[in-house]
Amino acid sequence: MVGFDDQAASLAALRTAADLARRLDADLHVVHGIDERDHPVDPDAAVELWDSHARKALEHLHARVRETLAAHPGKWTYHAWNGDPVKLLVTVADEQDALMIVVGTHRHRSLSRMMRSSVSRSLPRVAHRPVLLVADPTGS
Repeated sequence: MVGFDDQAASLAALRTAADLARRLDADLHVVHGIDERDHPVDPDAAVELWDSHARKALEHLHARVRETLAAHPGKWTYHAWNGDPVKLLVTVADEQDALMIVVGTHRHRSLSRMMRSSVSRSLPRVAHRPVLLVADPTGS
C-alpha cells in the first residue's frame, strides 16, 4: 500500500511500492487523501468552480498513477477520499490487511511544508504495521 500526492517523493514511493508488490506477487493499493489545502480556490468562488477544479485535480492524480503503473504487471487499485491522509492510510491498510505502508518523505523541508503536518512523520506513530519511508530523489 502506498500514499500518493504527486510530489517527487510520493512518485518515488509509488515506484518503490510497485517494485515491492511485483517482487512479492502482491496487490498494490494506492491511496490519496484529498485535502482542500492541496487544491486552492478563491473562497468566494462558486461551488461549481470548486467542484470542477477538484474533479480535474483528482483526474490528474489518477492519470499520473495510471501512467506510472502502466507497465506494472500486477493488480492495483486507486483510492481517493476526503480526509486526513494519515487516518485514511491507516484505515485502508487495516481494511486491506496491508503488509506495509509506503510513503515518500522530503529530505529538506520548506517553511510552508514545515507548517503543515507531515504524513511521513505522523504515520509511523499511529500505524499498526511497518511503514517504509522513501526519500525524495531530487533532494528537495
